[in-house]
Amino acid sequence: MRVLVVGGGGREHALVWKLRQSPEVTEIFCAPGNAGIRSLADSVPIDPSDIVELADFAEKLSIRLTVVGPELPLILGLVDEFQRRGLAVFGPNRAASELEGSKAFAKDFLKRHEIPTARYHVVSSMEEAKSVVESGEIGLPLVVKADGLAGGKGVTIVQSREEALELTKKLIAERQLGSAGTRLVFEEFLQGDEVSFFALSDGANVLPLVAAQDHKRALDNDEGPNTGGMGSICPATILNADTLKHIVKDVVYPTISGLSAEGRKYQGFLYCGLMLTADGPKVLEFNVRLGDPEAQAILPRLKTDLFPLLMEVSQGHLGQHRLEWVREPAVTVVLASSGYPGKYETGQVIHGLDSGQVEMDEGLYVFHAGTKMENGKLVTSGGRVCTVTGISNNLKGSIERAYEGVERIQFEGRQFRKDIGQKALARLAGS
Repeated sequence: MRVLVVGGGGREHALVWKLRQSPEVTEIFCAPGNAGIRSLADSVPIDPSDIVELADFAEKLSIRLTVVGPELPLILGLVDEFQRRGLAVFGPNRAASELEGSKAFAKDFLKRHEIPTARYHVVSSMEEAKSVVESGEIGLPLVVKADGLAGGKGVTIVQSREEALELTKKLIAERQLGSAGTRLVFEEFLQGDEVSFFALSDGANVLPLVAAQDHKRALDNDEGPNTGGMGSICPATILNADTLKHIVKDVVYPTISGLSAEGRKYQGFLYCGLMLTADGPKVLEFNVRLGDPEAQAILPRLKTDLFPLLMEVSQGHLGQHRLEWVREPAVTVVLASSGYPGKYETGQVIHGLDSGQVEMDEGLYVFHAGTKMENGKLVTSGGRVCTVTGISNNLKGSIERAYEGVERIQFEGRQFRKDIGQKALARLAGS
C-alpha cells in the first residue's frame, strides 16, 4: 500500500521510519520531508498547508492512507478536504482540531465538560485584561497564553500585574504574535510536574498509548525561553498505574465523548498536556497530533505495527489491541541551531550524521528535523536540527546512550540541553 506522510520534522521522520517497518506498506511519500526522510520515502515538494495540492497528489497516485504529522494542516481542514473526496486520511477534522487551534476554545470546552483544569479568564482587550488582573481573582504568578498557534512561543509566566499588562499590550495592541495573540487566556499557575499523555481514538473508542515528559525550556535546569521542545523521556517515570487509569477515565474519555456530543468527532492522536498537582492531574493544553520530540522517544519503543492502527482510526473502527512496547526507557535529546528559539543561522555543515541512517548503533536512533542537502553536503535548515534517542537497560543508561550519540554529531553553533532526564533520574534515586 502507498502511504503519504505530511510534514518535514523529526516527528515525521519517526513516523515514516515506523510505517516503513509495516509489511503492509510498500511505498511512502513525504511532503515535504527532509534530508533524513529521503532515504525512506520519496520527497514531494508540497507545502503542508497546501491542502488542495496534497489532496490532488493523493488522488492522482492512489494513496491508500495519508498521515498528517503537524497541527497546521489539521487546523486548516486538510482532513475535511480528503474526506470530501473519499480519500483515507489519519487525523482529526477541522472542528475537532480547534482543541489545539484555540486555547480559549479548549479552556471553555474543559469547563463545559467538567474536566479538571486551571482557573482562567479569556481576554481580548486591554480593558478586559486590566479588569482581570486588578481583581486578583486568579492570583500571581499568572500564565498568559496566546489563543492561536504560536510555534511554542505563545506561553509566558508573569510575576506581576504590571508585567501581565505590558505583555498584553505587546500581544493584543502591537500584534507581536500576529493573529495568534488577538485573544489571550489568563490562567492560574499550577504547581507540580508536567507530563504528556497520548492516546488513539476513532471518535468513540480509545486506545491509551503511553506517557512521556517533555523538556520545553531552552536551557538547563528549565531556564530560558519556551521552545517546541528540547528533549523528552518515555515512559514518564513519575506516573503510577493508578494515576494513569485516572487520566484515561477522567480526562481522555470525557474529552472524546464531549467532542462527539458537540458534533466534533475526533479521529487521530490525542495529546494531553497535564500538570500533576496535589489535587490530581489537571489539563494544561491539548495537541491534536503526536508531540515533537515525544514521538522520537515513543515510536522506537513501540513494537506493534503502527500502520493497521492508523488505518482503523481513519475508517472509524479502532479495534481492541494489546500494544507491545520495549520495556527499556527512551531518552531523546534535541540538537538545535545557535540562538533557537530566537533568531538563528542556517546552512551550517553537519558532521558525523549520515542522512540515510536512523539507527546509528544498537539502541541509538537519530531523526532529522531542520536538515537539507546543499552542494552534496548535509547542512542545517531549521531551529531544531535533529534528535538523538538512546535506549538502554535503565534510565541512567538511556541518558548516557543518548549523549553518546549527541557527541558524534557536530555543527557550528550546536546547542542542546545537558540535563535531559536528570530530574527523573534524581526522583528514582530518592524513591
